[in-house]
Amino acid sequence: MEAITDGINKMNIAESQKKNRIQVSNTKKPLFFYVNLAKRYMQQYAEVELSALGMAIATVVSVAEILKNNGFAIERKIKTSTVEIKDERVRPIQKAKIEITLGKTENFDELMAKSAQEREAADAEAQS
Repeated sequence: MEAITDGINKMNIAESQKKNRIQVSNTKKPLFFYVNLAKRYMQQYAEVELSALGMAIATVVSVAEILKNNGFAIERKIKTSTVEIKDERVRPIQKAKIEITLGKTENFDELMAKSAQEREAADAEAQS
């Protein structure tokens, strides 16, 4: 039994070290932190995987919807599952998990350039 658990732990470690994966928390960062981070990952890797457990699932879905509705991303894959996590008393509890893979749209670079110009204009306006 221990060999199976050990194998699963190694698989989870390898899985969590994907370069284009963002593991979203519902308490640590604001929503638009993840939106902007996902944009940067898509610039770098052309694809980003958003991952979350439990209550953070709503945040991941919101991030994906914002990116899709603003024309930055297209949905490639959605995977849902449950994972077993040990609580403080070392009892196993089941948590829902979601992984959403998004890819760049054809006009992604255009939209990024436009938003950078708008930011620069706003910064110049604020300084004058």
